[in-house]
Amino acid sequence: MTREHPALTFAAAAAADRLVLEPRTYDWLGEQGHVGLERIARARRDPAIVAPVRAALPTLAAIYARLGGDVTVLHAARANLLLPVELVHVPTGTVVEVDGPEHFTSFRLETLGLYPAGADLGFDLDVYRDLCRRLAAETDLIGRGLAARGFGFGGVGRERAYHDALRDLGFPAMGHPPVLRIAAPDGDGVGAYEREHTRLRALAATRL
Repeated sequence: MTREHPALTFAAAAAADRLVLEPRTYDWLGEQGHVGLERIARARRDPAIVAPVRAALPTLAAIYARLGGDVTVLHAARANLLLPVELVHVPTGTVVEVDGPEHFTSFRLETLGLYPAGADLGFDLDVYRDLCRRLAAETDLIGRGLAARGFGFGGVGRERAYHDALRDLGFPAMGHPPVLRIAAPDGDGVGAYEREHTRLRALAATRL
């Protein structure tokens, strides 16, 4: 029997606790990656986001290159193909990411090492680094036979690590709260909610 993704069971547990988390899309978060982020920020002509996005772009470009991504693929990608975000606390605009084991890889560890000091993050960087180190021998094998656009055969893990970084650095740059990451390396979304419900309830009490 296939186990449900932890984000789904986490959302169900949150809903039972009267905390609604909804799916959303964002015009800058798509197949074009940081290229699309830059395009949208420039089009808006809002200094409040142009400067932070400009500051984030070198790091995102370096992460993409370190993971072996082909930047020409980003430039050729469709501008209207957006990446879905499964869980958003709409009243505060906070994205909640429930990270199963596939998010704790050596590829993710590489990206975390490139984050700038003082990056506005909604998770403990050291905890995530430690999980990546401990689990990578197994988690690097997840999806290793699958191809990913821009990363080639076996590139799914690298693509996932890049998309995680794009969210982590992109959302604050675009004026949103930092991404709230919930570690669920055992794949147990309900258990993850039980561990984190105090932090989630505090979020629900916040209004921007």
